[in-house]
Amino acid sequence: METQTQTARGRPREFDPEQALSAALTVFWRRGYEGASMAELTEAMGITKPSLYACFGNKESLFRKALDLYERDKLCYIRSALDEPTAKGVVERLLRGSLAIQTGATDPHGCLGVISAVACATQAESIRDEVIARRASSDAALVARLERARKEGDFPETIEPQALATYLTAVMQGMAVHASAGMSRELLEQLVETTLAVWPGK
Repeated sequence: METQTQTARGRPREFDPEQALSAALTVFWRRGYEGASMAELTEAMGITKPSLYACFGNKESLFRKALDLYERDKLCYIRSALDEPTAKGVVERLLRGSLAIQTGATDPHGCLGVISAVACATQAESIRDEVIARRASSDAALVARLERARKEGDFPETIEPQALATYLTAVMQGMAVHASAGMSRELLEQLVETTLAVWPGK
């Protein structure tokens, strides 16, 4: 009797949580937070609703975990870009990393953060706020890096790092919107090259 109880309590899950979360990420990435239905999520993840709730919590909790996975696996280039020795090197690494993610052959096109922040209505304000807060953290790191670059003489002192960071973010978000709408990689690459050509300084 004791052995049976231990077996029941120790029974392993019938699915791989990491694989299920990866499948959920793809659905959210393609459909946005509100566009992803629970039926579509559970089908893609290969699990039932009770299993989803037991392992990941509700839909909002699942999305936050998917966002963590997205940042860990898809946006890791952002952290390494900030280590480039020049501001232009930082910008080029960010733009090319963004282009690669947004136009990949296997993942949905566009940016999960942009899609979710733009598409969320009033009832999903907490999700939009979460996405915006995470983006603000990345923006602050970029501004700090550009402030350092200005002190090092990478671009003229008359140019504000905050304005440059806002400009770059607008370009990258615009790329994401165009990518999700089906713009070709070639045109997006031209946007990257143009941005680098007009970037101030070295």
